Amino acid sequence: MKIEPNEFRVRAGARVALSRWPTDVAPFYDSRKQYRKLLKKHVSELSDLQCLHFASDRYALLLIFQGIDAAGKDGAIRHVMSGVNPEGCEVFSFKQPTDEELEHDFLWRTTRRLPERGRIGIFNRSYYEEVLVVRVHPELLLRQHLVNEFVDEETVWAERYHSIVELEEHLHLNGTRILKFFLHLSKAEQRRRFLARIDAPDKNWKFSPADIHERKHWKSYTKAFEACLRETSTRHAPWYIVPADDKKNARLIVSRIVIEALKGLKMNYPKSTPKRRRELQAFRKELRG
Repeated sequence: MKIEPNEFRVRAGARVALSRWPTDVAPFYDSRKQYRKLLKKHVSELSDLQCLHFASDRYALLLIFQGIDAAGKDGAIRHVMSGVNPEGCEVFSFKQPTDEELEHDFLWRTTRRLPERGRIGIFNRSYYEEVLVVRVHPELLLRQHLVNEFVDEETVWAERYHSIVELEEHLHLNGTRILKFFLHLSKAEQRRRFLARIDAPDKNWKFSPADIHERKHWKSYTKAFEACLRETSTRHAPWYIVPADDKKNARLIVSRIVIEALKGLKMNYPKSTPKRRRELQAFRKELRG
């Protein structure tokens, strides 16, 4: 069964009710062996496209991963990008803002990490935390030293959505292509993954008491994600809602979306010139002599 990226894409301006988006779909693989074969094929395709992307030096690609705790962001990044040349790819994880970051606007710490042309940048969480975690816990706004007129909860989120959309449009116009993935996990599957982390000694380090605390805000996070997806999925910077209960399926979906996006870019290897060919022939003679 073929993966169709548009099945997971949020149309610009569409209302989003996450209850209508599945957290699990029919697998795109028949067995663990076939999954490995498919993922290997995707990784190989992505590696070839990344080489072309790097050589053409025309676009930058930014991949953003968001999702509730245990949604599989780390695993998706690790498996999907396993074949990409590290020189052409950088991953940044954004945790709680530092004191220095809080002295700047909410986009500052992430814009500093945007990818250069020819490279792939990956954000594990991103500036979207500022309309997700901060919206669920608005008391965090008090630490951000905002100008009083922008502290009003009735307007602050609309203003931030606007800033994000404007930033992403600016990046698009200047050659950065943006793909945003919301890994859609069910509450039951999150519970199962948390229990697995507790029961397996080698996974204990992944579990934090904060995970349980945030789980209590499940409904609030759902509303925050719905609003975010609705307000910030655009034609030039779309959101994809990826069913995440099956990690293997999610990785295949993400990798296919990235591959198709890279294929859609007008990329070519730099063309040689007569002068360059003469230089290379001279070097060739020198090496053979």
